[in-house]
Amino acid sequence: MPLRCLAIDDEPLALKQLVTYISKVPFLELAAQCQSALEARAFLENDAVDAIFCDINMPDLNGMDFVKSLTVPPLIVFTTAYSEYAVEGFRVNAVDYLLKPFSLQEFQRAANRLKERLENSSHPSALPAEDDSVIFVKTDYRITKVHIPDIRYVEAMSEYLKIWIENEPKPIITLLSMKKMEERLPDDFMRIHRSYIVNLTRIQEVNKNRVIMDDDTHLPIGDLYRENFQAYLNTKFLGK
Repeated sequence: MPLRCLAIDDEPLALKQLVTYISKVPFLELAAQCQSALEARAFLENDAVDAIFCDINMPDLNGMDFVKSLTVPPLIVFTTAYSEYAVEGFRVNAVDYLLKPFSLQEFQRAANRLKERLENSSHPSALPAEDDSVIFVKTDYRITKVHIPDIRYVEAMSEYLKIWIENEPKPIITLLSMKKMEERLPDDFMRIHRSYIVNLTRIQEVNKNRVIMDDDTHLPIGDLYRENFQAYLNTKFLGK
């Protein structure tokens, strides 16, 4: 299958060249071309890509900050006329960095690196089947590995789930049902509301009809789940 690519550059001629180069590589497929990071962000809200070729120096939102803002970015190749961004580009785990003006041959090398990286990261079946502490979910633009013990809680959002991870400010968002997630998670997790599954080991306090995960996160206990949750508390309760 071809790699779906998004091309981003605020300079029309540079964007045209990027689109032309993509068309010359058989395993690349242009999903869209955008003249700003904001336009790209709007596109990605409704579509997915395997890779982004992204200029860095752009108005409103530069390419580097745009990539850092993505919850789980796809594979990235930065393009820019400024060599001082190279080190920072690789710090955000960019696959490659193309210094303008670059040739088709240089572009082809970057594309080959994209293909190699994607092939090496897209085989979850190669992991040991007995590793029950790990799940893989499809999020944004690729398959993401999630360590189950790091999950604080799961929140339902229409047809999607938000998976909140310890020490991560943003959740992983995936198209999945609560039922399927509930079936996959171990006994350390419990559904306390139609919209919430919590990691029982990470609860700090239970206050009336709320589970308190931290100072900023108070989750409601639903009527349908109260009895089951109270039964769990009774097994852990010390005192009169």
